[in-house]
Amino acid sequence: MSHKLSPECFAPTLNRAVLTAVGGVITGLGYILSSFASDISTLVFTYGVIAGAGVGIAYGVPLAVAARWFPDKKGLAVGLTVIGFGLSPLVTAPIAKSLIETYQVAKSFLILGIAFTIIILLISATLSFPPREWKPAGWESSQSVRMATNDDVQMLQTSSFYGLWICYTIGTFVGLSAIGISSPVAQEIIKLDAGTAAATVSLFAVFNGLGRPLFGWLADKYKPRNAAMINYVLILIAAILMSSAGQGNVASYLGAFCLFWLSLGGWLAIAPTATLTLFNPTNYAQNYGIVFTAYGVGAFLGTIVAGSIRDIFGSYTYAFYVTGVLAIVGIICAWFLLKRSWKVSSEMDLS
Repeated sequence: MSHKLSPECFAPTLNRAVLTAVGGVITGLGYILSSFASDISTLVFTYGVIAGAGVGIAYGVPLAVAARWFPDKKGLAVGLTVIGFGLSPLVTAPIAKSLIETYQVAKSFLILGIAFTIIILLISATLSFPPREWKPAGWESSQSVRMATNDDVQMLQTSSFYGLWICYTIGTFVGLSAIGISSPVAQEIIKLDAGTAAATVSLFAVFNGLGRPLFGWLADKYKPRNAAMINYVLILIAAILMSSAGQGNVASYLGAFCLFWLSLGGWLAIAPTATLTLFNPTNYAQNYGIVFTAYGVGAFLGTIVAGSIRDIFGSYTYAFYVTGVLAIVGIICAWFLLKRSWKVSSEMDLS
């Protein structure tokens, strides 16, 4: 049975359930193959590349489905959905720990791989878009998206894409580098003991989760560009707090790192919402897959740069100077580049 391309569809060329199922099978396969890995290089490929690719394939589908069911609150819907991405370790980490203690690492990979495959296949059957003419009660769309033609500008040909990619990379870089050095900074600069430093991470994780629906809501209400700028202002405030923090300055440390973790969570809502808003939503599935590469680049750089700065200059304080500069660069990029590139029939501007 064939379907005509609908303006409302974000992944028109591939059934959402099938796409999620494929991602789940690849993720499970990566885990299962990891159970047979005999060296670190093989594990990097099976767990990092194969399982990681499966997660990447399945990741965007629930976001697109949530946005389609709640077109009047796309950012908030995406933000609430992506909370699961951040809170999943609360469930999986204790299970994985128990399995490793009972069955060792290899067999734990095998069990988790089979379990993830089955669970994701079952969940994939529930993911579907609402009927073509469906809309929330009492909501009237103020615009009509024009169908894409060969004359439409493609995402990679726009400055908006490169602006969003840079902004997402900076947000991820700052957030993940902060996550990596939260405890060391508490011990080295603030002089907290190791137990207290570790306990603060639980508080920061709460703010990371709250950042997703909060910035999704901000993207809905004030446009993704303004939400991004607010995010960077918070990062800049956090960087200023930490650049002058010293021994015993617990309030600055807690405030700054709550903001860092909040901002990272925010980007996991801002980026998909901006992709929906700035570019033709009929191409959302492939578009966000490309945009999401920024997360990988930011994660790679964020995990090594802060530590390298500490090794070179002898203190993590200098890393916050870099963070502050990046926040300013992000504000400039967001202001000038995060503007819509696809066409609408009304004069309304959501950029």
